Amino acid sequence: MSGPAQFALDFGHQPGFAAVDFMVADNNDQAHGWVMRWPAWPAFALGLFGPAGSGKSHLAHMFAELSGAVILPGGALRVDDVPALAAHPAVVLEDADRGVDEAACFHLFNQLRESGRSFLLTGRDAPARWAIGLPDLRSRLSSIPVAEILPPGDDLLEALLVKLFADRQLRVGPDVLAFLLPRMERTFDAARALVAALDAAALAHRRDITVALARDVLNGSDDFLSR
Repeated sequence: MSGPAQFALDFGHQPGFAAVDFMVADNNDQAHGWVMRWPAWPAFALGLFGPAGSGKSHLAHMFAELSGAVILPGGALRVDDVPALAAHPAVVLEDADRGVDEAACFHLFNQLRESGRSFLLTGRDAPARWAIGLPDLRSRLSSIPVAEILPPGDDLLEALLVKLFADRQLRVGPDVLAFLLPRMERTFDAARALVAALDAAALAHRRDITVALARDVLNGSDDFLSR
């Protein structure tokens, strides 16, 4: 056995958020283009939406690198934070569709617009479809341009698996990738969960990541525990 997987020590992993690590494909080229086009946006704000784990956070970090934006989860936003946030050149509000202080978001939206700053909001659905109760905020969010990330095709899903394994410093053969692709759930989140499960199984049982191990993990089998 060779490589980091031979040691049953979990040092964690560091996902790469650099622009060079972002895989541009048919499903995300529009969203990537919007981010890279900043500050030449037609409006001060942009809604970026797509499935969980689709690369929204990666694009948000790329935007922050370009713009000097501060990034925070939507659920962490408070009214008292708005003046300090609005002093930044840009703000990213991640997962804002999963619960946000609507009054705080409304005031932040207005202050960023009035001061000529930029605002990037991310979510799993377009802002116009978010469950927003405050009419004025709902109206403002419905008016901003949006960029969608679509589910991945085969080529991107394979490239994502390769990157996820590389982020964890794991080496897998093409036979493993060829086995996984037609059998796994075809979402970004599923790819991340599958790589994490394979990593954990390889670490715990001091095994290489092979087709046999991949089969056991996909099947939820406990057979490999005795091997």
